[in-house]
Amino acid sequence: MHYDIIGDVHGHADKLEALLQKLGYQHRSGAWRKAGHTVVFVGDLIDGGPDQLRTLELVRAMVEQQCALVTMGNHEFNAIAYATRDPQRGAGYYLRPHTENHNRQHKAFLAEVGHRSARHTEWIDWFRTLPLWLELDDLRIVHACWHKPSIEAIRMRLDGSNRITEEFLVNAHKLNGQPRCPAVHDAVETLLKGLEVDLPGGASFLDAHNIRRDRTRVRWWHEGPPKLRDVALGPGSHLDQVRDVLLADDAIPGYSHEHPVFCGHYWLTGTPDRQTTKVACVDYSAGKRGPLVAYRFEGERELSASSFVSSHP
Repeated sequence: MHYDIIGDVHGHADKLEALLQKLGYQHRSGAWRKAGHTVVFVGDLIDGGPDQLRTLELVRAMVEQQCALVTMGNHEFNAIAYATRDPQRGAGYYLRPHTENHNRQHKAFLAEVGHRSARHTEWIDWFRTLPLWLELDDLRIVHACWHKPSIEAIRMRLDGSNRITEEFLVNAHKLNGQPRCPAVHDAVETLLKGLEVDLPGGASFLDAHNIRRDRTRVRWWHEGPPKLRDVALGPGSHLDQVRDVLLADDAIPGYSHEHPVFCGHYWLTGTPDRQTTKVACVDYSAGKRGPLVAYRFEGERELSASSFVSSHP
C-alpha cells in the first residue's frame, strides 16, 4: 500500500482537489480514489478557509470509501471542546470558553455548519471518531509532535483506536485555570500543538494574539546539542530574546525510530523538504496563502525531498 500524506487543509477545498489531481486521484463512485493508494490527512481540516463543508464532505467520503485516513488536529479537538458543555460548571460554560479570540478562530466553521445546529452536532460527532495518532505498518502520523512519553501517558485512557472518550476530553481541559488532570492535559498539548520548553532567564514574548508567553515551541525532531536558539520555533521578535544557552540533553527528544513519522501544524514556508531523514512536516501554510502539500510515501526507511508534491503549479 502506498500512502499520500496531506497537510493541514483549513477549509481550502480547491487546493485539496488540485493536489489530489496532481497525485493521480480521480473522483469516481462518490470519492476521490487511486488504486493501491491511501491518503492520510494529518488533521486541521477546518477553520480559516472558504470551503469548510466541502472540505469535510470530501474527506469523510474518502474515509467512508476506505480511500483515506485522518488524524485529529488541534482545530478539530478545539471544535469539540467549544461545542461541549463543562459538566463541572454551571449552564453556559463550555470546555473551550466562548471568548472573543476563540469565537474568531472558529468563525468560518461555525458560519457554514450553523452554531448549535443538527449539522454542527453531526460534524462534532465525526471529529470524535478521529484518532490522536496513527501507527501504520511502515510509518507514524501525528498532528504536531511524536512524543513517546505523552503517548504512553494517555494510551490506556483512550479507546482501542486511540480515540478520545468523554472523560478524557474533560480531563484534557482546565478548571479554574488549572488542569483537571495534568498528565492528560500536557500530553494533548504536546501531541496536537507541539513540544514547549521554558524560556531561559525569565524571558518572555508577546504572541500573535498579544498574549505574553514564557515558554516556546521547539523543533522536537532536532538532532545534536539542543541550543535553544537553534530549536526554538516562532517569530524573530521573540527569538531575539532567547539567549544562546544549551538545554538539558533530554529537553529535545528527537526521533530515531526506524519508521518515519509525519506531522503538520507548523505553518512552514518555502520549498517543501524533510526535517530529518525520519521526520517530515507537510504543513506549508495552505490555510494562509501557501500551497497544500503532500508526501508520496512508498515504504522507504529514509525520507526524500523529491517525494513532496504541491497544489501550486
